[in-house]
Amino acid sequence: KSERKLYEAMFLVDSAEATTDWEGVTSAIKSILEKADAEIVSIEKWDERKLAYEIGGKNKGTYVLCYFRAEGSKLQSVERDIQLSEHVMRALILCAEDRPAENVKREPVSRSASKDEAPKQTDDEPELTEQPKAEDAEDSKQAD
Repeated sequence: KSERKLYEAMFLVDSAEATTDWEGVTSAIKSILEKADAEIVSIEKWDERKLAYEIGGKNKGTYVLCYFRAEGSKLQSVERDIQLSEHVMRALILCAEDRPAENVKREPVSRSASKDEAPKQTDDEPELTEQPKAEDAEDSKQAD
């Protein structure tokens, strides 16, 4: 049996579904991970955002941050199950072995963040900034 590593997953789900059926959304994510024999460390509602482009007819999404331990050989089946899921629009899974423990265990598995609560940012996380617009780039070129 291979070694179980810590992974960080960011799931994108429909905001309307996350608002009306949060338990259903989290149970769908949990069942995908449990099917791969993963141990869920934490799962939390992270943020709700307007999408840059429409996905499946949806223009708003809610991000769900999840940490779990699993064998690397099981990730392919997790990603396949995510693609087949009706609840998850997109997902990104990263290895989080080098992540400090205090950043991982921010929320217990059963608790979700309130709708108005902003994501927690730590000193070692880069601040999210907007990219300059195309016309701003043109203005700076003309100034040279």
